[in-house]
This record gives sequence, C-alpha cells and structure tokens, in this order.
Amino acid sequence: MATIETIQGATVSLTERAAEKVRALMALEPAGSAEVLRVAVQGGGCGGFEYALGFDRGATGEDAEFELHGVRVVVDPASARYLSGATVDFVESLQESGFRVDNPNAASSCGCGHSFQVADDGAGEHGAYEHGAGEHGSACSH
Repeated sequence: MATIETIQGATVSLTERAAEKVRALMALEPAGSAEVLRVAVQGGGCGGFEYALGFDRGATGEDAEFELHGVRVVVDPASARYLSGATVDFVESLQESGFRVDNPNAASSCGCGHSFQVADDGAGEHGAYEHGAGEHGSACSH
C-alpha cells in the first residue's frame, strides 16, 4: 500500500509515489515555472466536473497551500469543496500509467475516467478519477 502523507488542514493527500513522479516532472520544467503542484476541479467532461493537475509559480489569492512528501501543493477555494479528503496517487502497470485521484466526494465517475459527478447534497460515494493512459469505457467525448 502506498504511503500517504496528510497534514491537518490539507485539502488533499498525496502518496509518496505521486510526490516522486511530481518532483521528477517538476525538474524537467524551466526554473521558476513549476514551484507548486496545483490540484483543481473545473467544469467539463461528460460527468460535469474534471480534475486539473498542473504546475504553477506559486499560490495566489486565497489558495490553500501545504507541503506533502516534499511537494508544495495548492488548491483554490472553489475546488477545495470537491477535493476534501481526496488522495492523488501515481499508478504504473501494464494497462495504465498516470495520476489517479481517489475522491470520496465523487458520487459517480464517467466510463472514461476523466470526469465525475457529485451528489446533489455534496456527499457522495467513493469515486476515482484517472489521468493517464488507459481504455475509454464509454461513448464519452474524451
């Protein structure tokens, strides 16, 4: 099982495997352009919401900022509601390779794994999003 680091008040958790991959990818970016990992939720996809993982120069405005396994992570306030309790992992197998977001707020996920829905009251069942290589299991536009 992956080692997961959580910090009191942190919106998301990050596994050691995910942090290792993020640090390796950050090292490939031009100096100063990848100082933090931004984890966000945006509207879109066939499920209504999509995850966005990317690098940024730093926190802005009211972002929550914390460090997990040596990676500075930022989450904007609008995304924090949907990411509370989520864990970002990195998986690598014969069938898939990429980041996976295990999100307890996702009531359902699209067959392609690129989008998710939340329950109307905001409390959902266990759900996950995968970003990387893999099969698309529905007629989703992804």
